[in-house]
Amino acid sequence: MQDKKILVVDDEPNIVRSLTYILNKEGYDVSTAEDGAEAMDMIRDSKPHLMILDVMMPNMSGYDVCRAVKSDPELVDIQVMMLTANGQVGDRRLGLSQGADEYITKPFSPRVILSKVKELLG
Repeated sequence: MQDKKILVVDDEPNIVRSLTYILNKEGYDVSTAEDGAEAMDMIRDSKPHLMILDVMMPNMSGYDVCRAVKSDPELVDIQVMMLTANGQVGDRRLGLSQGADEYITKPFSPRVILSKVKELLG
């Protein structure tokens, strides 16, 4: 059984449901947030091991959340996987430059997500 906490942050309920389902099935402890501001509150409270983060969200973008997490010495160890519809090379470069550990485009394969999650969580 996994003891790793994952925070899924996305404003699309179907994405949140599907990610929660596949991650729970693998035994991960999953919590969810629907925007960047809510995510920041949850991150500070629960310190997840990994965050799966949408880029385009209300209140605070995924780029802003990633930059805030990676620039905070208490949060810098949280792995960040960006999951977004923005699939251009420049988008990927921007996400990685903000500190993302992985950048995956939608639509996504559950198998790829699980593989990357296992890789990032060691």
